[in-house]
Amino acid sequence: MPARRGRKPPDGRGLPPGNGLTLQVFLDRIPRFESLSNCPGSTMKRFVLGLFTLTLALACQKPTTTEAKTAGADQSAPVAKWNGGSITAAELDAQMFDQRKQVLDQLLVRKLVEQKAKSENITAEALWKREVTEKVKKPTDAEMKQFYDEQSKRQPLPPFEQVKDQIAQYMERPAMQAAQNAYVDRLKKELNVEVNLKPPRVEVAAEGPSKGPATAPVTIVEFSDFECPYCSKAEETVKQVMKNYDGKVRLVYRDFPLPFHPHAAKAAEAAQCAADQGKYWEMHEKLFASQQKLDVPALKGYAKELGLDQGKFDKCIDSGDKAKVVEANKAAGSKVGVTGTPAFFINGYQLTGAQPYEEFKSLIDQELARK
Repeated sequence: MPARRGRKPPDGRGLPPGNGLTLQVFLDRIPRFESLSNCPGSTMKRFVLGLFTLTLALACQKPTTTEAKTAGADQSAPVAKWNGGSITAAELDAQMFDQRKQVLDQLLVRKLVEQKAKSENITAEALWKREVTEKVKKPTDAEMKQFYDEQSKRQPLPPFEQVKDQIAQYMERPAMQAAQNAYVDRLKKELNVEVNLKPPRVEVAAEGPSKGPATAPVTIVEFSDFECPYCSKAEETVKQVMKNYDGKVRLVYRDFPLPFHPHAAKAAEAAQCAADQGKYWEMHEKLFASQQKLDVPALKGYAKELGLDQGKFDKCIDSGDKAKVVEANKAAGSKVGVTGTPAFFINGYQLTGAQPYEEFKSLIDQELARK
């Protein structure tokens, strides 16, 4: 089964030495893209399921309920309730949109590949093999053995020959992902694909540290977590957006520390403490660049590196005064349906996960065209 977004996969501890599951557990630790060769069903179904799996591996995710408020309508009324909980209309709408988007993505790719194959008078499977599968370099025995030897130092593994095929599949995944993305992108451009399905627009308070003019026609509110690897990955895309849409986009950053990231909340407080001394964005970048070391002593060290008043910063971080700011940001995110990070709201339209630049561009261009 593919690893879910940001959830903690099993760690494999307690398995007996040489157990055949041990290597598979290791492989499942990393969110991944399912390759064409190891999904059940027909070749085309394998491809579609693989593409769908890729969309899941874009965000840190926590299970929770949502209370989104659609602009122009009160969506807070429960459609189901029980002692101690409820499901709102907004939560139901969000789930329905996600399902429609997933099905649309699957149908679109399948039909594009089938149409292209028909135009060449070949099968979809043959086209996919030519354009994707055969372009992926297979790992050599030496490369697989090196990988096996490295992992065997960390945990007991079955004999190399027993797990050789699994290792090959795992090592091919990044190249398979890149080849699939590249080919689907080419097909979309060649066939002039336009996708008009939009998420519901929600009202999101644009409060917090910001970049870009307050009068910009497009406002992006980002809910993020300093310990989330997908949030770090999204940083470069956000920078590209701000550069290419200079003066047209305003970015507002709001904290959404997830419960399974032990240092995320305190890191968010550190950024807020730095904001008091006019260096929020400097601390922001420092934290994302140092995700593996976000304990309090490290945070104080970053403050020193940035030239902050050490006494003021230490007092701020030790007092926990900024915890209420962080919690208010998180509550605001939960209110509009955020359940994982990063989550972006582009003039109220939600975009979840470390999406490619083109996804941001599509929504931003649509919004600019409306002005």
